[in-house]
Amino acid sequence: MKIHRDLNKLPKIKNPVVTIGTFDGVHLGHQKILVRLQEIAAQNGGESVLVTFWPHPRLVLKPESPPIKLLSTEAEKQRLLASFGIDHLISIPFDSEFAATTSEDFIQQILVEKIGTQTLVIGYDHRFGKGREGGFEYLQANQERFGFELEEISREDIDQIGISSTKVRHALESADLQTARNFLGRPYELSGTVIKGNQLGRELGYPTANIYPSEPHKLIPKDGAYVVRVTHRGSEFKGMLNIGNRPTLSESPQTIEVHLFDYEGDLYGETLEIHFLRYLRGEKKFQNLAELRAQLEKDKNEALAFFRIN
Repeated sequence: MKIHRDLNKLPKIKNPVVTIGTFDGVHLGHQKILVRLQEIAAQNGGESVLVTFWPHPRLVLKPESPPIKLLSTEAEKQRLLASFGIDHLISIPFDSEFAATTSEDFIQQILVEKIGTQTLVIGYDHRFGKGREGGFEYLQANQERFGFELEEISREDIDQIGISSTKVRHALESADLQTARNFLGRPYELSGTVIKGNQLGRELGYPTANIYPSEPHKLIPKDGAYVVRVTHRGSEFKGMLNIGNRPTLSESPQTIEVHLFDYEGDLYGETLEIHFLRYLRGEKKFQNLAELRAQLEKDKNEALAFFRIN
């Protein structure tokens, strides 16, 4: 997949079959659009093109509102889209100036003049342009003037799946990992850099890597203990992870700490990719460190039992 960030430096794309959207999380609803995009490109002897935006438009359009919690970082989204065989990803920097672009200008200046769109594929409820003024009805009414074919992924097709990024967020915020996985088609993932913590886990016999998320707006699942699988430099490790404020040690800012069962070594400064597999329990305040150590042993045994059958 070729990634383009400058519309003025786009190469000539053969019979471009294009879709537009943020595609946060690249869930099964998005995947339905991607599959159809690839089918049309293959039928027409063309190349598939996805036009997306970074940062997420809501972070720019509604700065006074609580910031949206993202399901995928820019790098994660790019990797997921590449796995579906997309030929070209056009990532447009979304700022207040671009937000003022009318739907007419977006179509004429970007879809027609810059990309040379031959076919446009969009979801039934997709809106674009200043104030979200553009949509399928507008495109359909002006299709002949724009000079490209138009295909809508119907309401029936999308509703049959019953998936939205909002539903995935709600599932993760309530630790419903199975629902989130069903919607995404994969376990939810979180990437971050290992930073130095207070090293209490080492004293308890459960050394942990403290994770600093690579994207400040990335959604962190509900506080508690989880079974996870961790990827590091191409290798996979089993582990358990805790999200919370360390109530046993006195309240502190939220931390994300992962203990790997089958790893020894220094991970400071390294990037880990964490896949959430099962929710073990909510965060607890223990009377002393002995109780905490006993709970960690119980969590580990439950996690290992999970891995034996999964």
